[in-house]
Amino acid sequence: MRPLERITLDPAICHGKPCIRHMRWPVEVILDLVSSGMSLDEILADHPELEREDILASLAYARLLVSGEPLQPAA
Repeated sequence: MRPLERITLDPAICHGKPCIRHMRWPVEVILDLVSSGMSLDEILADHPELEREDILASLAYARLLVSGEPLQPAA
């Protein structure tokens, strides 16, 4: 699975916000945990349903949003 494939958008989950693998884990919550100073290992220990790749995908998604690059490659 490519990193950004872990980020899903579903209007029925969290009001359509970007989430992790169709779970009720919005990317913004993952970013809040990281920005609060928690390490990846601490986040994973507290939330075993998450995977390291989910956190990295959240960071990659945020980087793309602020870079202005397209989220989908042009065909």
